[in-house]
Amino acid sequence: MASGERGELIVGLDIGTTKICAVVGEIHEGRVDVIGIGRHHSVGLRRGVVVNIESTVESIRQAVEEAERMAGCEIGTVYVGIAGSHIKGFNSHGLIAIKHPEIQQDDIDRVVDAARAVPIPPDQEIIHVLPQEFMVDGQPDIQDPIGMTGVRLEADVHIVTGSVTAVHNIIKCCNRAGLEVADVVLEPLASAEAVLTREEMELGVGLLDIGGGTSDLAVFSDGTIKHTFVLGLGGHNLTNDLSVGLRTPVKEAERLKEEYGCALASMIDKDQIIEVPSVGGRKSRKLSRRVMGEILEPRVEEMLTLINQELAESHFKDVANSGMVLTGGTSLLVNMEDLAEQIFDLPVRIGYPENIGGVVDVVNSPQWATGVGLVIYGMRHEPTFGLRSKSSGVIGRVAGRMRDWFKNMM
Repeated sequence: MASGERGELIVGLDIGTTKICAVVGEIHEGRVDVIGIGRHHSVGLRRGVVVNIESTVESIRQAVEEAERMAGCEIGTVYVGIAGSHIKGFNSHGLIAIKHPEIQQDDIDRVVDAARAVPIPPDQEIIHVLPQEFMVDGQPDIQDPIGMTGVRLEADVHIVTGSVTAVHNIIKCCNRAGLEVADVVLEPLASAEAVLTREEMELGVGLLDIGGGTSDLAVFSDGTIKHTFVLGLGGHNLTNDLSVGLRTPVKEAERLKEEYGCALASMIDKDQIIEVPSVGGRKSRKLSRRVMGEILEPRVEEMLTLINQELAESHFKDVANSGMVLTGGTSLLVNMEDLAEQIFDLPVRIGYPENIGGVVDVVNSPQWATGVGLVIYGMRHEPTFGLRSKSSGVIGRVAGRMRDWFKNMM
């Protein structure tokens, strides 16, 4: 590559409840170099769902413009993460007769279509159909059956659905901000691209992405996704608890949580004092930091316990042999690993974006896991996809899919 020649650019846009993050990645021979980032406070979303379009559009514009300035490029197309309590995931099975002497791509497409032919509520639409394994004449655990001989092909897939309205509103906000959407990606699926190792995904691992409005769980084993779940609780609930419990503005509660938050009150020195701003012009107060811990710990424990119950009831906890990986901004709470290990009774680590270049020190935080993961997802699924200018005219499969959704609803 000639000096100064720029590689393909892919942009991930993490539209969260508390913040919107844009990440510009430059692709060089299968490697991602992060060359630009932008972050702006998220206004207009609740639990991952757009509740105010104008506010969301403005927040997206601010984050994207910041990323454009840093990367020195114009962003026209993005991969967008989606979360929210409207997201549902389930497993399905398909079976077909093989038409050819050897299995071809056409056979795989047909068996996946057979697996996705399940009743979906009218207000939901399929976002992902993720193959888990194939079976040829009853032989299981086949990852790629192309070229094999047989008469019967089966497939197990994981299907992720979301609210048609919620997805449409996210795409609409991006479009009004001057962006085309290449694809809509489940956020924990994107985060997994950035923070999980191949060994963990093969052995079995649970990924918990704790965002502002939701906590998103994904379980992987044998290199494929096995289970997804979205809990409608996140870091914003912790901030609200602090705001009420400490009688301080929400903005100050968020700052205090980031600076002094701890998931285990017993680990805090009771003599450590913090200054808490008051409301209505009243004087600031001095409180023991342990008081904050006593407010935060029950809520964090509740969130993790609900996730643990979901793991147990879904019978997928047994496949998380390598333990749990926590990511997202809330995972940065002091002693979060310790409390999580107590509740899950599994090894726990905090997930940071890995195997990337560029401004690594800037994005070396769980807060950027989804944004970086969206770029990696885009690289692996659209390896020749460029984002040179807003006039590129590339209309991703999402645009066509959205037209089909609403055509069917008319």
